Amino acid sequence: MKTNLTRDDAQTRKALIDNVHYNIHVDVTGKEQFTSRTVVTFDSKAGQTHFDLVADEFEATLDGTPTNGNELVLVDGAHELTVNATITYNRTGEGLHKFTDPVDGKDYLYTQFEPAMAMKVFAGFDQPDLKATYDIAVTAPEAYTVVLNEAVEVTDNGDGTKTWTTAIDYPLSTYLIAIVAGEYERVTDTYTCTGDNGEERTIELGLYARASLIPHMDSERLFRQTKDGFDFYHANFGRTYPFGDKYDQIFCPEYNMGAMEHVGAVTYRDEYIFTSEPTPYRLERRNDTILHEMAHMWFGDLVTMQWWDDLWLNESFATWSAATAQVGIGEYSEAWTTFAAVEKAWAYQQDQLPTTHPIAADAPDIETAEQNFDGITYAKGASVLKQLQAYVGYEEFFAGVRTHFDNHAFANATFDDLLGALEQASGRDLSDWADAWLRTTGVSTLRADTSDGFAVVQESDVLRPHRVRVGLYSLVDGTVRRTHQVETDIHGERTEIPELAGVEHDLALVNDEDLTYCKMRLSDEHTRFALEHLGDIEDSLARTLVWSSLWEATRDGVLPAREFVRLVARFAPAETHPSVQERLFAQGTAAVRGFVEPSWQTEGFDLLNNAFRGAEPRAISDRALARLQANDETVAYFKQLLETSENQEVRWLAITNLVAVGQLPASAADEEHDDSSEGAISRLRVRAVADKAWAWKKLVEEDLTNLEARYLMDGLTFTDAGLDGLADDYFRIAPGLWDRLTNEMAQRTLEGMYPGWAVDQASVEKADALLNDPQVPSGLKRVVAEGQDRTARKLRNRTVDAEAN
Repeated sequence: MKTNLTRDDAQTRKALIDNVHYNIHVDVTGKEQFTSRTVVTFDSKAGQTHFDLVADEFEATLDGTPTNGNELVLVDGAHELTVNATITYNRTGEGLHKFTDPVDGKDYLYTQFEPAMAMKVFAGFDQPDLKATYDIAVTAPEAYTVVLNEAVEVTDNGDGTKTWTTAIDYPLSTYLIAIVAGEYERVTDTYTCTGDNGEERTIELGLYARASLIPHMDSERLFRQTKDGFDFYHANFGRTYPFGDKYDQIFCPEYNMGAMEHVGAVTYRDEYIFTSEPTPYRLERRNDTILHEMAHMWFGDLVTMQWWDDLWLNESFATWSAATAQVGIGEYSEAWTTFAAVEKAWAYQQDQLPTTHPIAADAPDIETAEQNFDGITYAKGASVLKQLQAYVGYEEFFAGVRTHFDNHAFANATFDDLLGALEQASGRDLSDWADAWLRTTGVSTLRADTSDGFAVVQESDVLRPHRVRVGLYSLVDGTVRRTHQVETDIHGERTEIPELAGVEHDLALVNDEDLTYCKMRLSDEHTRFALEHLGDIEDSLARTLVWSSLWEATRDGVLPAREFVRLVARFAPAETHPSVQERLFAQGTAAVRGFVEPSWQTEGFDLLNNAFRGAEPRAISDRALARLQANDETVAYFKQLLETSENQEVRWLAITNLVAVGQLPASAADEEHDDSSEGAISRLRVRAVADKAWAWKKLVEEDLTNLEARYLMDGLTFTDAGLDGLADDYFRIAPGLWDRLTNEMAQRTLEGMYPGWAVDQASVEKADALLNDPQVPSGLKRVVAEGQDRTARKLRNRTVDAEAN
């Protein structure tokens, strides 16, 4: 049975099939399995194709005649495909996932279909360009609540069950269908706006979560942010929310991703319902996610990509839109600073791996598309869209987007379609820009050259056009401020900036305000100034760009890692932008664990322990401190924290840290009074820290939920101690684990278990054996190649750090 749909097969099927309608009935009254009955009506030309379905068992008929498996032999005309299937509930966040809350025994179910997992629930043509209409029915226990894409009607069956039904009468791709069922509880509100017809329109708003989390839901904030998002997008996208008159947001347990943009029923990981005091960055990230998914309602759901080659455009556009909306709304007016610290760092790292790919990536099949949900697709793509918006102009960019929506509403489109709309709106030929940015790989490096005037030098295999602002900064009365700025286009290897020639300055930022996507390399003189005065830079985005430049220099082996660690210890505790501070703490920790000479690690950990301990806000510093190898003072701090703190997440991290350094027995986890599901997985992490061989065996041999696996891997790699011999085992068991697990779980598990602790040449060479084996699947090779590259980078940087000191 086909489960990895290829682009060629999808194109063949699209050429045959049209006018698709689904009548789907899912019965979730079973404890371990559910059933689905799918009746698909469609028109076709004569030819052969197949339907998509992954099931324990099924029976199918085409026009009343049994099919040969999932094969379809079609003649010209109208057809009816009927498929009855029995399927086991999923526990890895794919298809139809079922979770039972240990707090109260209540069940919660939800679907996750992107990129092509609708086939794990109902039979159909699971590709984005075969949009269809739907009638959906769900039979469930009467205690359940069922949420579907549109408003539901409920029928009491008189036998302890009810059936919820809805109709979707507009074309929608299969991956955007949502089925949510269980004992969810709901909070409601309404949003009122002026509709596209000029009349008042009301959209019903719903927030759903499991019963044990509802007391922690900050619904007032969530509703306000949802309404702010609608206001912004309605004003800039040229049309109001393009679907029905309800917009539900459901917080789901054991969720793989941040969220998913189902029309009218957006699902989120329920870790966004904060049971402990969150860091400021987590609050900002949740708001970003709300706006990201809402942007998809227009870009992705209303206008959908033809195939997964253009996945980047869906995700990049939503990522760019969310940051733009945050700034426009004003609650997070420095969202681009967060973007520079977080998304850009992710993109730069991904783009320097041997597995990097163009933004407009080739996706010949679904497995390739799944692996492209990465830093290129989301973060680099959004960075390039930000560059494109600067290139064509803010108003012109939105005008082009509105034209794109008008041209392709409720249909499918490609990037070329969007590019044409942007060219029409801006009057600029964008074909060369698109070739340089979207069909190439790698990061350009820009640096200032003041040896003869002032010029911006571009170092890159591909000389891309850049729209930049070049800023000069000077130390004035103890504060580093911008004194001059020029906006210009960069072309070729060297671009002269005559306006800045001879202007005195202490620091030059050739990507001031972060308009383009590049590594910004500081001169030796400017680096020395930054190392001394980084904390004095007044503007948060400028300061973040210098941090980013120094971090990339550290990763590249230009700046010795211990210098970056010292910089973090000196300046990060006083960083005023919370998301930047949180990221700096993580980067400093990564530098000590991976990049410094091993003999200096203890000193480096001490520096960070002393810097993080007690820094404000504690919601950030306590979590970061727990990720360090604790010194005596930190041990005492955490023992005191366990006497006083009510932040349950921080308590679990403190316990994990103390168990890791032998200051608490693993049994301390059993004595912690936390009976929640979060408590259960936190205990797994503590045991994994204490007994890594047990954790390894469990990951390799058992069928785990996605969240269980995540916490076990976190415990396994919490410290580098106790992992001797497991690197050899990794390369032995990796192929079998890849075959046994689903694509998504295999990728996540083998990434999380990769022996990044074994920083030696032997580990690099062991990876070669898998990479050179023609029998190893390409997806596994990608995971191994990335892990090998990270290990090789650590080796290089440790050498640089040792030689410089």
